[in-house]
Amino acid sequence: MLKPLKALFVSLLGSLRDLTPIILVIAFFQIVVLQQPIPDLIGLITGIIFVLFGLTFFIYGLEMGLFPIGESMAHAFAKKGSVFWLLAFAFSLGFGTTIAEPALIAVAAEAAKIAAEGGVILNNEDAISGYATGLRLTVAFSVGLAILVGVLRILKGWPIHYLIIGGYIGVMVMTAFAPKSIIGIAYDSGGVTTSTITVPLVTALGVGLASAIKGRNPMVDGFGLIAFASLTPMIFVMAYGMLI
Repeated sequence: MLKPLKALFVSLLGSLRDLTPIILVIAFFQIVVLQQPIPDLIGLITGIIFVLFGLTFFIYGLEMGLFPIGESMAHAFAKKGSVFWLLAFAFSLGFGTTIAEPALIAVAAEAAKIAAEGGVILNNEDAISGYATGLRLTVAFSVGLAILVGVLRILKGWPIHYLIIGGYIGVMVMTAFAPKSIIGIAYDSGGVTTSTITVPLVTALGVGLASAIKGRNPMVDGFGLIAFASLTPMIFVMAYGMLI
């Protein structure tokens, strides 16, 4: 009983340490530079407390549950020896974690709102919702495909730099043909996918798989999946913009 509480307290201190620079920066510019009182100070303090505890429980939950299960499932699939089910799991994991990413949900909603205001889509609730959903599904599918290719790379031992270089050449080619209104969203989509939910599980999958396969080095082969997850959304979202 004491051990989990101690670990939770350590996680709380870590979250407080991570949030302190943000709090200090906001306080400095608000009080010293702008020289204005902080609006709704009680609400701000309450929000910071909620963020502190929310971040603590989230990180603690990842370390206690999601990291171990991702790694153990990678080991289990490797021992099972079924490439099909391993690749199916990799795609499903990438798709499922991405579709649930809070950062992607926020960016997709904002992009849909701006697209409606700019006349790119109809300015009604159905069109805005459909655009945001389509954007999220496109990014989630692209990340699922990226994780699948990344796992296949680990299995086959392909050099990662060739795939990454080829992918970014594809990004540059797509940028030349995609509508200007979608390029910025596409580039941002590559960043928001590698966030709080996707990174821990995908990293655990790569490291666990590389550890379980003979001849693979977890340090060399286990990492790199996140690079694929941030690369493919740029290409797919630009294609999505060209289609709609």
